[in-house]
Amino acid sequence: MRVDAIPVIGPLLAAGADDRVFDALLVLGPVVIVAIRLLGRTPVSLALAVAYTVGFAAYILSEAIR
Repeated sequence: MRVDAIPVIGPLLAAGADDRVFDALLVLGPVVIVAIRLLGRTPVSLALAVAYTVGFAAYILSEAIR
């Protein structure tokens, strides 16, 4: 099964720019939020949130520089 065949994900990928990493980061955002909600406020959830935010910002910065 291809990723763009998934009902919710397919239209998101079709509507966005042709940047798979950016699309993946956008889709992972809600997943990270749900994971943090399920884990509660723990060091693991804090590390997950920080890693996601830093990774997203680093990717955006690297694309802006390029």
